[in-house]
Amino acid sequence: MNLFKLKEKKTTAKTEIIAGLTSFFAISYIVIVNSVILKDAGIPAELSVFATIFISAIGCYLMGIFANAPIILTPGMGVNAFFTYTLVGTLGLRWQEAIGVMMVSSLIYCVIAFSKASDVLSRAVPDTLKHGITCGIGLFLVMIGLEKGQLIVAGDKSLVALGDLANPHALLAIFGLILTLILVVRNVQGGMFIGILATTILGVLFKIQDTGEGSFSLMNIVDYPSIMGQGDFSGLFSLKFMMGVFSLTMILVFESMGLLQGLMEEASTVDFKKAFRMSAVTTFLSGIFGTSPTIAAAESASGIEEGGKTGLTTIVSGTLFLATLFFIPLLSYVPQAAIAPVILITGALMMKNLQHIQFDDFTEWFPAFLIVVLIPLTSSIADGMAAGFVFYPIVKLVSGKKSEIHPILYGISALFLMYLVLNALI
Repeated sequence: MNLFKLKEKKTTAKTEIIAGLTSFFAISYIVIVNSVILKDAGIPAELSVFATIFISAIGCYLMGIFANAPIILTPGMGVNAFFTYTLVGTLGLRWQEAIGVMMVSSLIYCVIAFSKASDVLSRAVPDTLKHGITCGIGLFLVMIGLEKGQLIVAGDKSLVALGDLANPHALLAIFGLILTLILVVRNVQGGMFIGILATTILGVLFKIQDTGEGSFSLMNIVDYPSIMGQGDFSGLFSLKFMMGVFSLTMILVFESMGLLQGLMEEASTVDFKKAFRMSAVTTFLSGIFGTSPTIAAAESASGIEEGGKTGLTTIVSGTLFLATLFFIPLLSYVPQAAIAPVILITGALMMKNLQHIQFDDFTEWFPAFLIVVLIPLTSSIADGMAAGFVFYPIVKLVSGKKSEIHPILYGISALFLMYLVLNALI
């Protein structure tokens, strides 16, 4: 146990184990939800579930052993939406090409993490834009959750309209939303996982199931290698590929910085850098394993609140991820109506970052506002980010606040402007 410095961190093995159990059950829903979202990108859910489990376990072990931090690394909500709905959906890349984009982005992420560039970029990009990205992705997830629960549909006279609430799938989603909200509000450990489980059981009892869903079985592990190492770099120098790399790199670097800084408020600079580097390494490995990028899970906060202070917490969580392999067959019974409430609530929790944006300063609020509203309205995280980064220096300059713009931000904003121009031309 000396590896984790329990005495130095003023904690015990028992406390760390309980914290690890807590963190795992808080984030365990990702095993199901990530597979469902990646299915929309064309990756078979019955295979990507293995990738989610394996990379989550590896990420936890790397974070626990080399950074000694109680931070869970798992395919991130929001980043998986970017992978599926922006890289594949908007840019029109095949999922193999999207994996290629992700691996190039993660290599750049690693270079930044293992150099002084991380410190420079952290100072260059204002917190307002970082929080705007998180909130925008959160609102995007809210829309995805509502759609998967059939609570909203494409409108005839508007962009979206209220779905048919008499639809059994919608009714099941509403039940799941109410139950999960109760559990989350009452701080029940593993509340989201329990919500999925209870809603699934109700769906099975009333025979409310999705059509055309994949069959989850442990036997499918023999086919899992077919999605490993599938990164396609044939379009490496194409505009779409480079646009995807730039956008994803920005998301990975700045969202990771924000999440880790929030989760490790009391950590030293050295500990933060170790965690940031392990996050970068795991993100690269996620491409090899055939899943969307990993990121520090906000749900790690639940284990930290239980007293988790060391890597033993994440080692316990990683081991539990591996144990879920034996429960994979049960995933075939999980309808999207059971997943929808978790996606919706996760999005709402991400939007809490609005409280950190300076509403009394319009030059701070307006660029963040553009990010928040344009990400869901355009169904593109990259487009929303681009608008916010382009307008930030503009509003600062015209208001006479030039001194508040870091020189490097001009370059980043110029690249985002180029992205928007190229996006309009292709």
